[in-house]
Amino acid sequence: MLRDIHLAFIKMHILYHAAQEEVFGIGLIKELKRHGYKLSPGTLYPTLAKMQESGLLTCECRTVQHKQRKYYRITRAGEELLDEVKEKLKELYDEIVKENDT
Repeated sequence: MLRDIHLAFIKMHILYHAAQEEVFGIGLIKELKRHGYKLSPGTLYPTLAKMQESGLLTCECRTVQHKQRKYYRITRAGEELLDEVKEKLKELYDEIVKENDT
């Protein structure tokens, strides 16, 4: 169960960062590590592929230092989902954290 929740948060991070700029696998692993997530390529790359298949991300392959690298960017559908997620997270935060502070 906790793994499912972590994966959902990871997907939110991916959408957020892909909305800010193009992202790629190793860069995302490093960024997510800053947030305390230990993510292997074996988890990240299938997640990115599923998000692309779902129409949340686009992918462009480029050669960088003689290696193929996939760059991901958020789609309009991904932006809409991210907006909805932000709203739901705010509601949840207000309910869980703010109510407990009063």
